[in-house]
Order: sequence, then C-alpha cells, then structure tokens
Amino acid sequence: MTKHRQPERAQFQPTQRSRVKEGLPFPLGATWDGLGVNFALFSAHATRVELCLFDHKGEVELERIALPEYTNEIWHVYLPDAHPGQIYGYRVYGPYDPQAGHRFNHNKLLIDPYAKQLVGELCWDESLFGYTIGSPDADLSFDERDSAPFMPKAKVIDPAFTWGEQRKVQVPWNNTIIYETHVRGTSMLHPDVPETFRGTFAGLKNPEIIKHIKSLGVSSVELLPIHAFVNDQHLLDKGLNNYWGYNSIGFFAPHPSYLASGRIAEFKEMVAQMHEAGLEVLLDVVYNHTAEGNELGPTLSMRGIDNATYYRLMPEEKRYYINDSGTGNTLDMGHPCVLQMVTDSLRYWATEMQVDGFRFDLATILARHAHGFDERHGFLVACRQDPILSQVKLIAEPWDCGPGGYQVGGFPPGWMEWNDRFRDTVRAYWMGQENQLGELASRLTASGDFFNERGRRPFASINFITAHDGFTLRDVVSYDQKHNEANGEDNNDGNDNNHSHNHGCEGPTDDPEIRELRARQMRNLMATLLLSQGTPMLLAGDEFSRTQNGNNNVYCQDNELGWIHWDIDDEGRSLLAFTRRVIKLRKAYPILRRGRFLVGDYDEELEVKDVTWLSPDGSEMHEDQWQDSNAKCIGMLLDGRARPTGMRRKGDDSTMLMVFNAHDDVVNFHLPEVPQGTHWICLLDTHRPELSHEEQHDLASQFMVTNRSLLLFELHRDDAA
Repeated sequence: MTKHRQPERAQFQPTQRSRVKEGLPFPLGATWDGLGVNFALFSAHATRVELCLFDHKGEVELERIALPEYTNEIWHVYLPDAHPGQIYGYRVYGPYDPQAGHRFNHNKLLIDPYAKQLVGELCWDESLFGYTIGSPDADLSFDERDSAPFMPKAKVIDPAFTWGEQRKVQVPWNNTIIYETHVRGTSMLHPDVPETFRGTFAGLKNPEIIKHIKSLGVSSVELLPIHAFVNDQHLLDKGLNNYWGYNSIGFFAPHPSYLASGRIAEFKEMVAQMHEAGLEVLLDVVYNHTAEGNELGPTLSMRGIDNATYYRLMPEEKRYYINDSGTGNTLDMGHPCVLQMVTDSLRYWATEMQVDGFRFDLATILARHAHGFDERHGFLVACRQDPILSQVKLIAEPWDCGPGGYQVGGFPPGWMEWNDRFRDTVRAYWMGQENQLGELASRLTASGDFFNERGRRPFASINFITAHDGFTLRDVVSYDQKHNEANGEDNNDGNDNNHSHNHGCEGPTDDPEIRELRARQMRNLMATLLLSQGTPMLLAGDEFSRTQNGNNNVYCQDNELGWIHWDIDDEGRSLLAFTRRVIKLRKAYPILRRGRFLVGDYDEELEVKDVTWLSPDGSEMHEDQWQDSNAKCIGMLLDGRARPTGMRRKGDDSTMLMVFNAHDDVVNFHLPEVPQGTHWICLLDTHRPELSHEEQHDLASQFMVTNRSLLLFELHRDDAA
C-alpha cells in the first residue's frame, strides 16, 4: 500500500491523569458547558470504550480514559478539566466476528460520529484496516497495529458565535432559483480572492463572489458536500483527489481544508454574509453511506464503533454489506440511533450553523426498507413532523442503484425533487431529436404527470439542464461524446447518455458558424430552464459558458479542469448578460412561476384555458400533430386571465406566448389573434439576444422564427406606457 505521508509510530505513554465524573448520556458527542466537557458515544454491542486524549497537535496520545458509565446504549464521561481545543478519539472494544457483523478492533483510533471539528488528514496506511492486508483470511483476520498516527482526530469546539441582526432569508419556493456550486472550485481561480483564502469558506464569502452571485438574480446557493470527507487511496495513487466530496466520514464537522482559519466560526461567517446579501445557503448532504467502504475498507469510525448497528448488512451473510449506494456500504436508516444521528446532524446545521435547507444525495436510500422505498419510512416521517426540519428546504435526489431506486415524483408532500426527465427532454429537444413535443410540454409545465397530486405544487420539480454530475452547458453543445481520459479509468466512467451535440466539430473550434449556433443553443437551453414552470437550478459557471473540456465526471479533478475560471471572454460576457436578463423576466412576470399546475383544461366560467399549445399556423395542437415525429416547433400560450392559486376570481397576470423552434429551418409562426386594443411585443429572442426595446413593438401577425430559436412574447395594451 502506498504511504503518502509517514507519521512516526509512537508507543502510548500517558503523561497526565484527568479528573473523571460519570457525566450524562445526552447530548451525544463532546459538549463544552463552560466548566468542562461531557463525552457521550452510542454503541449497542461494545464491551468497553476508551476516550483517547491527544496533545494540541493531535500527534501525541496523552491519556486513555475508560468511559465509566453505560446508559441506554450510550457510553459517557465528564471531564471537569477539559475545554475547547481538546483533541480526542475513541478506542472501542468488543467481538471481532465479521461473519456475525461485528468488527471491533481497539487498536484502531476512531472518529466520533458527532465530532464538530476534525484536525489533521487521513494518511493511508495498512494499520487503518481492522484486518491484516495480504492475509489469506482477508477481512476475517485481525490487525493489531495502532492506527492513531495516521488518523484525523476530533476537536472539542466552543460553539459561541454572535449572529447579530441577520436572520434566515426564507425565500418562498415559487421565487426560488438555485445556484449549485463548490466551495473550493468557486474561489480557487478568482483574482479578487487572496491566495490564503482560496478554496475555503473565507474565499466563498469574498464580496466579489457574493456580488456576482447576487447580480444573477438567483435566490439560493447550494454547496456540494462540505461535511468532512476522505480522499480515496486509489485516487491519490493516480495523483488525483476526491474533489466533489461525496465520501463523508463526519456528518457534523466541516471538511478541515475548507477552513482557512481553522475556526468553525468561518463557516458561520460565510452563512452570515450570504444571508446579508439576501441569499439562502443549501447544503448537499451525503447520509446514504460513509467513507469506510465494503468489508475490505478501513476502520475509521462507525465500523469500529458498532458495525452491526450503523450499516445495512446482508441478512444471511453479515460479513458483507448491502451496497445500494454503489460505494461499498449503506447506512442503516431503519435503526433508531442511526436515524437520530442523521436528524441530529440536520438540526445542527439548520440551527447552530443557520443553514436554510438540504439536498439529499441518493435520497431513495434514506427511505428504503427491506421491502423497498416507503414514504412512511422513519426518516421521511421524522423530517415531516420535526418542527425545525419541516420548515427548511428539503430536496431529494430521487434515485439510487438499489432495487426500485428510481422514485421521481414518489416522495411525499413537503419534499422537492431533482427532475432528470426535465434535463434529458429539454436537451434532446434542442439537439434535434424526434418525437419530443409531448414530453417537452409536460416538462415545461413542471412535470405535472409526476408531481400534480396530493396538493404538491409546481415548485416540487427542481428543473435543471446541467449539474455538477455531467457536462457543463457549454460542453452539452460542444461534444458528442464524453472525454474523461484525465480520470484514469480509460474513459469508462461517467454517463454515456448525454443528449449532447457538437454541432459539427468535437470540442473547440474557430468556425464562426458553429460557434454562433452553439452560443444560440446555450441561450435556448438557459431560457427554457428559466422560463419553465417549476424551480430552476443553475450550475455555477454556466452563466458565462464554462467548460470542462468534455469531461462529464470531474469528481476527482481538484485542479483547473474542475475549478471555475473567472477570465470571462466576450462570448461568456454575452451569455452572462443574457442569463441575468432572463432571470429578471422570470421574476417580473408571476405567470412564469405560478403556484398551481398548468393543465390546459377549459374554464367555462372564465372562458379561458390556463395553457394552450399552438401549432405554427396559430391553431391549437391536435392529436396528429402531437404524434408527428418530425414536428419540432410549438407555441405555449399562457393566459393571464386563468384563476390564481386558491382564488375563484379571474386572474390579472400578463398573457404570454413562448415559441420553441428546434428545426434546422426558419418557421413562419402565426401569432394568436388578440383582443382589440392589444398587441404582441417580443421580450426575448435567442437569435437576437440584444433585442432592443424599440424592436419589441415591430411585430406583424406572422413571425419568422429563426431555426433553433426560442421567443417570448407579451400581450400588451395599446395604451400601456
């Protein structure tokens, strides 16, 4: 095994003896009360637990204290002489019987699952494994080497922080626009961020970065995982890193390298600055698995504390793990103490750290019983009834690789869901694929075929064209195939079904026609996202045409390939201006973000339809046209007279028309007839992104819609200013 850093192995030599009291079983973790520190650790099957205290650098083990009390499966002790800054870990004794699901090994120093801060980094070494590497008995063998020199340690914190007058922003869902970004990648190349702050929370709260995000008009910043995570051995061996961080080892502690100051307060300062700017902070959280992997993985925390409790094991062969996450193990959310740990973590970030909501990675796992996904699973029930968690934003990634794993539309009321059907349909449509009109109509109207039930609202559909996982917006229109060679997996990783098109040349080109068409296609995709019903999510950097050179899986690229480049060229500045303009339109017209689903039913009392689908000749679409595989142009008429949510009166929103043309040719589109005293004005044309106010009024009854273009019209009164 490769050793990337080799700390000295020191024999344990106690140099002091702490005063010990029995303490309390609650709260779990290490809690400073102003006089001392209470330590509490859950383990149902342990026979002995030792608290290990280290010097201020976490290098020398000073003392081991056997936790004297065991109450309701909680081991606990109180140290009157301990204080914030104390470095610690645990050694847990019990049976080493992998075939029965137990993997206790007191030679391994373990991270407290409730640790609020970690110090030091994991250094891969054979001693980290509970079994002996190379033994013919594999994981059934027992390793007696001490892992402490190679382990990160927990640190007792003082949670005190002055929040001042700021409060949570609490943006209504129908006004929410999400901006997905990465703490490290956002600031690593930003010229206004001092080098010592780059890649950290201090860098993310830089005024110029917040100014840029705010200027877009988005409401909420969603951060890729910030929980403490592990860099995988196989990536380090290839000179790569676990850049995205979907490999958590601590659900309460921020990743140590994201703290430029080494202070937990740095995260709170970042949140306070975001809130001051009117921006929500959402966290992408990974509670479905941990970094300990399968039966051949290391013993770092939960495996050594109580493997049989924390993880879902194969019923007939408890030596092996159920692997619904695809990463080697799956947390057992059916166990009350594991469920408590996850919900305690969520409440901690929502209250102590003032986070506004969460996006749950592989969320289907969190609600899976042995019989499958169940909306009455304890996790979903706990979130719905909890007075804190029920009031924050909850977003599910509603799929995993386990049985019945695809659950888009299957989460209960109160949950929003990533909608990959929106992504795939909109990409396929604009890339010219056939038979897309019916599917497109459903996606433009918040996918009511999935979400319009049980009182759920259109904003339950989190619409996205791109996300961290996949091509960037620029790469969607620049590559036919993924190019992940830099990942060292022979281009076998990442999704092959990208619904992308290079428009004539794979990758960068100087051909002006191809570049112009790509730019228009990016505008088409961006405008479709931002003008559709539902909740839009943008990927950071897409607003100014960021590229990853065709790599659609930069999970391991902690370098300029994965980071955001802020040296924006003319094409990027043009797209940036366009994005800001479309967001401004979305916010200006409530009909573009209605709180009720558009269903196309005729309201006899008001004599209107909320949405009417039009063919290019101006007539309402009929069945044959919907089934025409070659049809690629459609109009979407939104009647502002339709009833607002919960009202019996006529609406007074603007009436708007969107025209989509994915044909390679110009289409002569007949604009709908309008009442006397009104006329259509064009607010947006992706073929003419710099459309001026004067040009908006120059319309006839027929409009020549350029190939591969999207247009937005408003019905305007002749006497309107």
